[in-house]
Amino acid sequence: MLRTKIFADGADLPTLEALCANPAIRGFTTNPTLMRKAGVSDYAAFARSALDLVGDRPISFEIFSDELDEMERQARTLAGWGSNVYVKVPVTNTRGVSAADLARRLSQSGVRVNVTAVMTLAQVETLAKSLHGGAPSNISIFAGRIADTGIDPVPLMRQALEIVRPSPTIELIWASPRELLNLVQASEIGCHIITVTADILGKLPLLGRNLDEYSLDTVKMFHGDAAAAGYRL
Repeated sequence: MLRTKIFADGADLPTLEALCANPAIRGFTTNPTLMRKAGVSDYAAFARSALDLVGDRPISFEIFSDELDEMERQARTLAGWGSNVYVKVPVTNTRGVSAADLARRLSQSGVRVNVTAVMTLAQVETLAKSLHGGAPSNISIFAGRIADTGIDPVPLMRQALEIVRPSPTIELIWASPRELLNLVQASEIGCHIITVTADILGKLPLLGRNLDEYSLDTVKMFHGDAAAAGYRL
């Protein structure tokens, strides 16, 4: 039994609509990169369509300004789109200036914040203090990107959970997973949420699969593809 809530990560509306029919999906996240990849040109129109699809499940939309004052204005605009909206705020702007104070102001005024692109425990500690006692909030640690650097993210995620434990309104997100194993890892350590893309979600039926059967199916796949290609030696 998985202890971690699965949030679907993406911005393709047909895929989003299909995932909404899956009761295992407890929420949704987006970001400007995924939206651009999906061909979204009208941010507000996309958001309205997404909100119509997801019902009352939480969904994160990200601000995109690089100036703190404008970031706050955008955040409050996004928050006004629905009570289930979490506003994604990057942990810093592009000049490395911390957005922790902005996150604090938003959270303490009732805005649900999802601080994103987090990768260090120092960042988690600062954010946990900023978000403590505020509105329900998320801290998204990009565990997959941490793993891309050759660092095992599991110990870091365990420590991050301990940091946020005194704050029941803060939920930790295992972001940017690279494989289905990450879902198992997140569940084993009790991480609150994991964001999962559609390609990884497609592998969910493999959880707990008998490896002897899986081995045989793999052999059959290779054999079938060779036959279909008409290879001869």
